[in-house]
Amino acid sequence: MKLSPLILIIVVFCSCQKKEVKTTTPAKRNNNFYVGTYTNKEGKGIYKYELTELGKLKIIGLVATTKNPSFLTKSEDNKTLFAVNETNYNGTGSVTSYLIDKDTLNFISKSKTGGAHPCFIATNNENYILVANYSGGNVGLLKFDATGKLSELLNVQQHFGKGTTSRQEASHAHSAWFHPTKKEVISVDLGSNQLWFSTIDTEKDVLVLTEQKTLQMAEGAGPRHLTFHPNNKWIYVLNELNNTVSLVKESENKYFIDSSISTLPEDFTSFSKAADIHVSKDGKFLYASNRGHESIVIYEVNSENGTLKTVGFESVLGKNPRNFSLSPNDKFLLVANQDTDNIISFKRDAATGELTFVSEISAPTPVCILF
Repeated sequence: MKLSPLILIIVVFCSCQKKEVKTTTPAKRNNNFYVGTYTNKEGKGIYKYELTELGKLKIIGLVATTKNPSFLTKSEDNKTLFAVNETNYNGTGSVTSYLIDKDTLNFISKSKTGGAHPCFIATNNENYILVANYSGGNVGLLKFDATGKLSELLNVQQHFGKGTTSRQEASHAHSAWFHPTKKEVISVDLGSNQLWFSTIDTEKDVLVLTEQKTLQMAEGAGPRHLTFHPNNKWIYVLNELNNTVSLVKESENKYFIDSSISTLPEDFTSFSKAADIHVSKDGKFLYASNRGHESIVIYEVNSENGTLKTVGFESVLGKNPRNFSLSPNDKFLLVANQDTDNIISFKRDAATGELTFVSEISAPTPVCILF
């Protein structure tokens, strides 16, 4: 049977219309993230979750079975994931590297960290790795190659000194950071109550203290983590023991404390200890977590001098918010509540910095969130 020219035109027109509708349908974009856990209860290792474009949380599943992967990071090309194993075997913990393969993590290598109970790990674009060993009171230096394979331990920078509280009777390195704009390492030691400043001698692969060496924090402060403001001029140090955030600046190549502010409400008198800290990408708001008050404190950043003003507090809807993270687009803030086995998603108001609950999901002893 022959089709008339009119029918052929109608068929072609309808076909074109269908194709046009299909190409204009926007694709949904969701963000996946990894969760590190303590494995002394229900946790078995590293898990993968999904954050939808509306802020809902979904579990993908267990992606690596390993002991106490309490802190995670990735290589800059996002091909390799690194996890500390917060353990103590003959005086040292370990770090493990994995190839990221869709919804699987494939084991690559494992190396010692040079100290007991590693609790933090960081990488840079030269493939160096820093590991803070809490019980060892030191920082380990390693490297990794293009395949993600770890080197043996290259160097250990041992910290010394103590503070004035029961948690500060010896050095306890809690984190170690690569400065974003210069060849410098800043290590945060809760026990010695100091920031330690170093450079890496890339010929010898060792950490070398700078001329300043250290910065003493307020008595009993107990520095734990820090974050760099996007302008890279201001550093915000979270002090776990006295529940404060200290603004650190630099003048004539020397760091100093400019100001400090409490992480807690004035009328709160019960026990609490600060845990984690992050700044929004636009540099307008800073967030920190309180374990005890069980909250996220929200600060507004003064764009002229970096000082902080408390906006308010948001309940984390759980207990012991050891770690939290802003989503890659800064629209959401996710909190890992260690003692209540849950992760909470909040929508973030970019204009006010305030948080609104969106979603909750169970997770076994979650202590690190990594996008």
